[in-house]
Amino acid sequence: MSTSINTISGRHRQAFVATLLTGTFTMSISQSALSTAYPAFMRSFHLGASTVAWLTTGFMLVMSLMIPVSPWLLSNMKFKHLFQSVVAVFALGTLLCIWAPSFPLLMTGRLLEAVAVGIIFPSYQTVMLTITPQERRGAVMGVAGLVMGSALAVGPIISGVLLTWFPWRALFALFFIIAVAVFVVSFITIKDVMPLQPNQLDWLSVVLAASFPALLYVLSSATNQGMTATLGIITVLGCMGAIWFVRRQLNQERPILQLRVFATRLFTQSVLMTGISYIALIVTTIIMPLYFQNVLHVSPLVSGLSLVPAAVGLSLLNPRAGKMLDRLGPRKVALTGMTLIVIGFTLMTLLVGHLPLWLAIICAMVTEAGNAFVMMPSVTAGANALPRDLIADGTAVTTTVRQLLGSLGVAVATMILQTVQQGTGSAVSGFRATFASFALVGVVGWLLATRLPRVQERE
Repeated sequence: MSTSINTISGRHRQAFVATLLTGTFTMSISQSALSTAYPAFMRSFHLGASTVAWLTTGFMLVMSLMIPVSPWLLSNMKFKHLFQSVVAVFALGTLLCIWAPSFPLLMTGRLLEAVAVGIIFPSYQTVMLTITPQERRGAVMGVAGLVMGSALAVGPIISGVLLTWFPWRALFALFFIIAVAVFVVSFITIKDVMPLQPNQLDWLSVVLAASFPALLYVLSSATNQGMTATLGIITVLGCMGAIWFVRRQLNQERPILQLRVFATRLFTQSVLMTGISYIALIVTTIIMPLYFQNVLHVSPLVSGLSLVPAAVGLSLLNPRAGKMLDRLGPRKVALTGMTLIVIGFTLMTLLVGHLPLWLAIICAMVTEAGNAFVMMPSVTAGANALPRDLIADGTAVTTTVRQLLGSLGVAVATMILQTVQQGTGSAVSGFRATFASFALVGVVGWLLATRLPRVQERE
């Protein structure tokens, strides 16, 4: 029997939300902080960068596979048990990473962490949306965005500080300690707030869902090594599996992922807006450090720290954007965000080659500030347009599409950068073409924002 969140006192409600966000925040840091430790892994296991990068690539693939399963888990497991199981799996994977005497065992630990992250990311959004009255969802999801966005800022900092004085295992030790603390506290703070609707898991759909991470793998690999015959075969099989998955979900009485959410116009627009804003965020996060190092010739440490102001600004603006959504409706908020994204990329396009470090940092801040006014507000606006029993499916669909579009954005950005740079022999030309391309993507998002309703649609 689930407990209504409205029956939980204010203090207990705050403890519930704090425990949920702390657990999710810790897992988010583990996802973003690891790239700083790549050189340490390469030295420890005597491996090349491409092999070590699988700690992130494999993580993303497994995470993408688990996202579509999250609505079924929310409907079939008491939330307290589900949350504790996810934290336990994450802690187990992290403990394996601490102990790992070989790279395969380290990789196994990372994949266990990815299973937990793939479940918790859409689930925490679903729970936050479900337990919050609709008129306050924008503000609450803004706070959630602050917590998750700040992980982008503190992840590299925590990693860099620990690796300065300690071996790489200390990074996982920190995650393990926090995970154990969250697990213990959850016995007191976490309640069964989600209604249960038990049904059989469609294992064939789970297998077919693997087509999406397979396509992500192709995008990642093709960007680094070009398209090969093997990748071509995986692409064909992945596309066939994805089509079969979609058809099966539409014809099942109780699908693992309810794709009929796309029948709601505002939800579909919100998913596209979220995807475009995520493309802008991840392209900025990946391309700007390359610009700092290759054009401005600063050290990797300086290039990493140069993105901290943008990530901090993103975190601080999330609550304000959420309150604006509750007060002004989705159109004005999304237009504000998309306008900032277009301005940021346009400035980088026009000024590339003449950008000192401080001005490049400001351009990145403008672009990521736009993301604050689009990402979580769009997720919230889309969820508000759905019936309450479809919110879990909606957040899982949104997260899946966001991952796919984000990976596509990175692949396209890398391809444009490399192709133009090789063709012209100029790094500046490559960055200019990349920034201009994503300024146009921002314009598409801006046009979508003009079609959003002025006031929030209701369930």
